Amino acid sequence: MGYYQEHPKFYISTDCIIFGYFDGKLQVLIRPREMQPGKGELSLMGGFVDDDESVDNAAKRTVKELTGLEDFYIEQVGAFGNVDRDPGERVVSICYFALIKAADYNSGLKAKFNAQWVDSKAVPPLYGDHNIMIEKAKKILQEKLAWSPLAFYLIPEKFTLTQLQMLFETIYGGALDKRNFRKKLNADNHILTTGEIDKTTSKRGASLFRFDFDGYFSDGVFKL
Repeated sequence: MGYYQEHPKFYISTDCIIFGYFDGKLQVLIRPREMQPGKGELSLMGGFVDDDESVDNAAKRTVKELTGLEDFYIEQVGAFGNVDRDPGERVVSICYFALIKAADYNSGLKAKFNAQWVDSKAVPPLYGDHNIMIEKAKKILQEKLAWSPLAFYLIPEKFTLTQLQMLFETIYGGALDKRNFRKKLNADNHILTTGEIDKTTSKRGASLFRFDFDGYFSDGVFKL
C-alpha cells in the first residue's frame, strides 16, 4: 500500500539554460519544442525527470545529451511551479544553468536537435516561463562572476587578459577600468601565464594565460 494517496500528483521536469560565449556575446542555446502543448515554439532544453534519477542528474543528462559534452559547469537556478505555468498538466520545473565552451559543442548534435544560439540580451519569446528563467540565471551569473571561477568555464583554456575583460564586460553590460581590472587579476595566484603569445590580433601579440582550477579548489576562493 502506497503512502500519500490523498495528495495530488505533479510532474517534475528540468529546464536547462545552456550559456556559451562567442562573437563577443553571451549566447543561449534554444530549440523548437518537440511536444504538445506548444509544439514548434522556441524553448529551452529540458525534459521530465525519470523515476530512477535525481533532478540534478536529470539536468546533467539533458546537457550531455544535447551538447555531447561531459565537462561543464551546472548550477540550480530555482523551482518554477506556478499553477498555470504549463497548459498541459501541473508541472513543476527545476531550472538549471550550464556553462560550456562553445567551441567544444558538437555541431552534429546542434543540427540533430535543430538548436540555435541566440544573444542572451535579445532572446525571442519562448515557451511558458522560459524567458523569466533566463533572466534569473543571468542575475545569478552576474552576482557570482566577481568571486567565483565561472568565467573560466566559458572562455578557451588559454586566453588573453583582454579576452577575459571583454567577457566580464559582456556579462556585466558595461565597461570596466582596464588598470583596476588587471591589478586585481595580478593579485590572484590562480591565473597563470602559459609562456605563449597570441598573435591573432596584432604582430606584437598578447600573453596567454590559464586558470589553475586545481589550485583554486584546493586552497581558496577566487575574488575579483
